[in-house]
Amino acid sequence: MRSRLDTRGTLRVGDRTLGPGPVLVGILNVTPDSFSDGGDHFDLEAAVRHAARMLDEGAQVIDVGGESTRPGSDPVPAEEEVRRVVPVIRKIVSDYPDAIISIDTYRTSTAKAALEAGARIVNDVTALRKDPEMTNLVADAGCPVILMHMQGEPKTMQQNPSYEEVVREVRDFLAERADRAISAGVKPENIVLDPGIGFGKTLEHNLKLLKYLDAIVDLGFPVLVGTSRKGMFGKIPGAGSPENPKERLFGTVAANVMAYERGVTFFRVHDVRENREALAVAEAVRGA
Repeated sequence: MRSRLDTRGTLRVGDRTLGPGPVLVGILNVTPDSFSDGGDHFDLEAAVRHAARMLDEGAQVIDVGGESTRPGSDPVPAEEEVRRVVPVIRKIVSDYPDAIISIDTYRTSTAKAALEAGARIVNDVTALRKDPEMTNLVADAGCPVILMHMQGEPKTMQQNPSYEEVVREVRDFLAERADRAISAGVKPENIVLDPGIGFGKTLEHNLKLLKYLDAIVDLGFPVLVGTSRKGMFGKIPGAGSPENPKERLFGTVAANVMAYERGVTFFRVHDVRENREALAVAEAVRGA
């Protein structure tokens, strides 16, 4: 595995350096069926207003997605995904030229259209496995890419996920995907790793991954976690609502603070201000 420990969790995007302090990645789902906020920001004006709010609250990246990857979800046609995300990206970039946009997709066609519209990061939940052309696109574009672990696919991933040793298997998978990307021409400094909390994992798997995140951080790449409003909090007594994802804020904040203590840099969240404030305290304590 090619180490990048000397970068201390930072990511260069154009002339900007993100990290090593906490970086908030605001979630912008331009979908009718995402698990927490499906339909909330489905039209252009609502999506851009929400992006503006997240930027104002401290998001450094806006992650735009046009297809739900919630458990049990069905894929949408590529043309529909492009139709959803490209106008939103163009408008955000036009109104907020300094905003850094990532495109949450596993399709080369969508990623290409999004990059042409002004996106600067590709967030691939399949870690460049689903679409064989995606690796070449990312390498040729020279843009950062987020590689996420997922067992199975969204439609079936929560149907009895199993591992012999979840931390080791997720770590080895991410190490292998990073090496493959580098061998195909992706720059090592453009790679971010995501253990995929909630993607083909039980509550026990998620808790073990969060407890031992340092094993993934030790690979030497910046790490992103996406715990925001996940169903796992509804399964922990007293940690959040089993029925309403929007009532899982405090569990999310707690998990993100613990992840930061273990070396995580990037936090993909719905609730930007609340997570920013908690992580600012954690950063101040670390630097005391």
